[in-house]
Amino acid sequence: MKQTVLMEKYPIYTIQINKQESLYADVDQIIGYFKEKIEADPVAAYIGEFDHYGHTETLGGEINPDINAAKIVIFCFGQKLPNPQIMAARPRSIGVADMGGHFTVSFLEAPMEAINATLQSWVKGLIRH
Repeated sequence: MKQTVLMEKYPIYTIQINKQESLYADVDQIIGYFKEKIEADPVAAYIGEFDHYGHTETLGGEINPDINAAKIVIFCFGQKLPNPQIMAARPRSIGVADMGGHFTVSFLEAPMEAINATLQSWVKGLIRH
């Protein structure tokens, strides 16, 4: 996984997985895998999924021509609610894009290192070993 800063302000983790290396054939299967991981986690709560590609296409918005599909799985690890501002950093999400020959999977860095480790583990679980 590669850790970068997107648009000079968003710390993100990203990985590109060649389709031959992936255990899954399409974005829907990958989103299903993440849903299973979320539902099996004792702390995480599954919220839903969002078809970013479909939404943008319906609006007549701009879509990179290399993107064939793009969905987001939405969930929350919120174990504490110390103040109302923390809700601005929640819920969590993982984006999955089909880029033709590979999938790009990305998520925003979480404020807790243990959560980042869990998310990285889930993402790495997509790769055939």
